[in-house]
Amino acid sequence: MTDTEDERGDAEGLTYAETGVDIEASEDATAALLEAFGSDLRTEYAGLLDIGDRYLALATDGVGTKLLVAEATGDFSTIGIDCIAMNVNDLVAAGVEPVAFVDYLAIDEPDEELTNGIGEGLAVGLEQADLTMLGGETAVMPEVVKGFDLAGTCVGLAAKDDIFDGEARVGDALVGFPSNGIHSNGLTLAREAVTRNHDYTDEFPLDPEKTIGEELLRPTRIYTDLLESLRDHEVHAAAHVTGGGWTNLLRMGDHEYDIEAPLPAQPIFEFVQAEGSVTDAEMHRTFNMGTGFVVALPEDRAEELAAATDGQVIGRVTEGETVEIRGLSLS
Repeated sequence: MTDTEDERGDAEGLTYAETGVDIEASEDATAALLEAFGSDLRTEYAGLLDIGDRYLALATDGVGTKLLVAEATGDFSTIGIDCIAMNVNDLVAAGVEPVAFVDYLAIDEPDEELTNGIGEGLAVGLEQADLTMLGGETAVMPEVVKGFDLAGTCVGLAAKDDIFDGEARVGDALVGFPSNGIHSNGLTLAREAVTRNHDYTDEFPLDPEKTIGEELLRPTRIYTDLLESLRDHEVHAAAHVTGGGWTNLLRMGDHEYDIEAPLPAQPIFEFVQAEGSVTDAEMHRTFNMGTGFVVALPEDRAEELAAATDGQVIGRVTEGETVEIRGLSLS
């Protein structure tokens, strides 16, 4: 269990913004970009194009600074999975079935070991998500890129009735689905915290069979297998718990999200918090803390959904505009 915020609130405690990532500023910049050209139809997680009886959906995302852990350890075999996962999970959060993918790799110089490793991970991610790879681009740009960057775009299709309306209702139950670790967000904070006193090659103290680097590189869980069950159980809205941590639940509407039975956080979160003296609030605003996906649905369907999947009823939607979890009030 994490320490309380008061116990962690010392002057040396790390925050995501202090390590270089200001979530609020990033959201403001994104909003300004969208205002510049507008959008025909957007969900919180994907853009939709009306093509008659269906929507064509697009999502694009990258792996972020998790790439720096891969580069430091020389292990590039899992980041392709992350690239697939970060895109397809956003489509699932909109109620869209992912169908095809393209990737973009920018590097400063050709590196066969790197590209082979990334290709291995992409192949695994494609299989897990049941996706087709339509192509991609590798750009060698030594004057623009230092090291490498990996991103992708995923296309999906959905009947118009299949799209989640995106708005939770007061009285809805919340069902959460476990993450499998740190996923691919918050790595700027996590890297700064764990490398204060350790190397990536050091044994991970809470699981001696792994190194710290291996634990950080654990690939993001892919949630495409949930989509049919989510539709069958009348899900109103979903949240992919990524950048911004638990505040992502507020993307389901201006309500209060009372998390009464949160799923347990994996040991990596305890380790990051201890090594970086990070407050409870900062941890929950940055990381998934054990839950990678949350849905809001009618209360009378929640237990059925949990039984049909690996989900758990974790709370409910009430009046308000915050996320209440583990004694914290996040907004």
